[in-house]
Amino acid sequence: MNIAFFLLPKQEVICLTMQTTLRQTLEKMEFHRYTAVPILNDDGTYAGTVTEGDLLWYFKGLKDLNFETAHRHSLSEIPLRIQNRTVRIDSNMEDLIALAKAQNFVPVVDDMDKFIGIVRRSDIIEYCTAQLFKEEATS
Repeated sequence: MNIAFFLLPKQEVICLTMQTTLRQTLEKMEFHRYTAVPILNDDGTYAGTVTEGDLLWYFKGLKDLNFETAHRHSLSEIPLRIQNRTVRIDSNMEDLIALAKAQNFVPVVDDMDKFIGIVRRSDIIEYCTAQLFKEEATS
């Protein structure tokens, strides 16, 4: 089994850039019901992950910032509190699982460090659960 089995490809992942406005970020997160979204650099490399908490703390710290003025601010201004680590597509499953224990999703990069998708922790858990029940059914 390799990481590609679990990969949700980049084309199916909602991603943002550092130039994305806070309003756009909030609207995408609300529409897709996500609590965290990957951010990519212009060259396609993974820049980080923005979370609801990052946005809340930023809003709390700026008294004149509200939803109506959020289009004046970009993600480049937001301190990212959590640094999701990436895994290379050719890494072993142990590396993936070690990261997935602490991250809702693991960003996956290719051998040139270009973002190619994510692996969701929920997909790993679903797979392991299915394997566990399969083993129990055969014993």
